[in-house]
Amino acid sequence: MSASIDSWAGTTPDTDAAYASTRRLDELRAAEYRHLDADGQVYLDYTGAGVAAGAQIRAHAARLAGHCYGNPHSENPTSSASTGLVERARAAVLGFFNASPGEYAVIFTPNATGACRLVGEAYPFRRGTRLVLTGDNHNSVNGIREFARARGAQVVHLPVRGAELRVPGDDVRAALARRRGLLVYPAQSNFTGVQHPLEWVDLAHARGYDVLLDAAAFVPANRLDLSRTRPDFVPVSWYKVFGYPTGVGALVARRAALARLRRPWFSGGTIQAVSALGGWHVPAGDETAFEDGTLNFLSIPDVEFGIRWIEDIGVDLIHRRVARLTSWLLHRLAGLRHAGGSPVIRVYGPAGTDRRGGTVAFNVLDRRGRIVDERIIARDTAAAGISVRTGCFCNPGAGEGAFRISERALRDRRTLHGGTRTLDEYLDLLHLPSGGAVRASLGLVSDVADVERLVTFLAETYGDREPDATGLKPRERC
Repeated sequence: MSASIDSWAGTTPDTDAAYASTRRLDELRAAEYRHLDADGQVYLDYTGAGVAAGAQIRAHAARLAGHCYGNPHSENPTSSASTGLVERARAAVLGFFNASPGEYAVIFTPNATGACRLVGEAYPFRRGTRLVLTGDNHNSVNGIREFARARGAQVVHLPVRGAELRVPGDDVRAALARRRGLLVYPAQSNFTGVQHPLEWVDLAHARGYDVLLDAAAFVPANRLDLSRTRPDFVPVSWYKVFGYPTGVGALVARRAALARLRRPWFSGGTIQAVSALGGWHVPAGDETAFEDGTLNFLSIPDVEFGIRWIEDIGVDLIHRRVARLTSWLLHRLAGLRHAGGSPVIRVYGPAGTDRRGGTVAFNVLDRRGRIVDERIIARDTAAAGISVRTGCFCNPGAGEGAFRISERALRDRRTLHGGTRTLDEYLDLLHLPSGGAVRASLGLVSDVADVERLVTFLAETYGDREPDATGLKPRERC
């Protein structure tokens, strides 16, 4: 996207040609997502989860009511029926990513977190190898560092920098100049919406690194073409893409990279042969070697339906709607002012839509420019029927960059060994004004009315008003 599309001089979404070209999504919302408007709620948490269409639920019910399905690990008729639907879903996933079945395999997991763990526990980390992590990563990715450290690998952390909270390309190139190992980064930040360069995949490969590209926040509104960009491992959660089913994710992995993984255990469904007395086992020779136990065979077929649903709508149409609405949301937030002229909102990350997605993180500021406690925003928006998310969004690196917390402070002995018992005590030790930010995220059937409800609420509730901090509960976790 070019920065020029962020100009709203003399226009609104009602008169904007690019937004008007996405009106089909409004018709779809009225027909298949009526529950969004039935009780006056405003849903702005698409980075947390997508929203299911009525058609998806009807298809699930019809399939289960029309046939009996059994555990796939057999050849009886009900088992074979389940196996056939699971394999169709695998093929649909490969098609969604334009991935060759000869090059890529699909491993079904409970979610993107489960996919990350599969890689972390089985990757051949050892002394002399490196794990390179960008600062902008979800905790489900950050946790891979524990596997790397346990096996003697060096862990390198690349912080976000600058006003847009990006990881400088020079830092990535410098980190990949030494040794070999695994580069892990998100295609899109779940905190700021920053979209990191897909070109880093080829760069890493040229330097002898494998790449895990976290696509969980990216693919709901963007194309990821694995015939052009070829990361070794791609975790995804399908409920983030089309809302239903939950409990089903995938690891899309290059077969050559899978062959280098060494699982630390085996389970039902993952082996070709095993002996209890002999103490040996032979792993399955395909992707099922990574699918522990019985697959969620009653829900995995819903992935195929969800993919067909999104393909029929058009990823490019969804992308265009989300990009334009994100631009409008940023424009409207920037225009909120107290009577004295000071801003009501501080946005973290890019101020425009150049190389960013539909996730917008911000804090509310009072008339003196002080950050309003995020718990106040959580309480007040919930009471108003507005679903946004507050906190650190399981992305501590982006949060540390947003609040400009120095590495020195984070490594201070008082921080590490100060005997802090609660999250609030930890925040006090770091002199932080808040436990995190507010995140509004846009998706498939977001519309202008959603954005306007949020912006109007923020203006009326916090513009030139003293926030009510009474009755706030202690923070329990980040």
